[in-house]
Amino acid sequence: MDNSKILIRVAEEKDCPAMMTLIQELAAYERAAHEVTVTFPHFVESGFGEHPVWWSLVAEVDGKIVGIALYYIRYSTWKGQRLYLEDIIVSEQWRRHGIGSMLMDEIIRIAREKKFSGIMWQVLDWNQSAIDFYAKYKVSFDPEWINCHMDL
Repeated sequence: MDNSKILIRVAEEKDCPAMMTLIQELAAYERAAHEVTVTFPHFVESGFGEHPVWWSLVAEVDGKIVGIALYYIRYSTWKGQRLYLEDIIVSEQWRRHGIGSMLMDEIIRIAREKKFSGIMWQVLDWNQSAIDFYAKYKVSFDPEWINCHMDL
């Protein structure tokens, strides 16, 4: 595929239906489709309401959204503001076309432009293709920390 046909841009509210489709696709891939409980109105409000808590890039080919990178600001008492990359998702049929790399490169550019102290994210230990993708960026994998969460 000719990468010049891939457009990476800031997400707009009108992109939310396609973004939710990609989120559902990722959840199914990660064997956790039942865990997606966010409602569409809440998703839209959280990104495009009066006080957005997330931002996103989209990858578009011929007017169709085929990938996203969704992020927010995390604050570290030791490091200051850091970009937290919640997800990079590329639709299965569009993987291996450089779209993930284009999204990641733009995330890195944004983090540098905003003078964040770094970028953080998680990757499932069984998702070897994602681990291999991130390893190309010479990232640090940290087995020392245990992930915690509390559902309310």
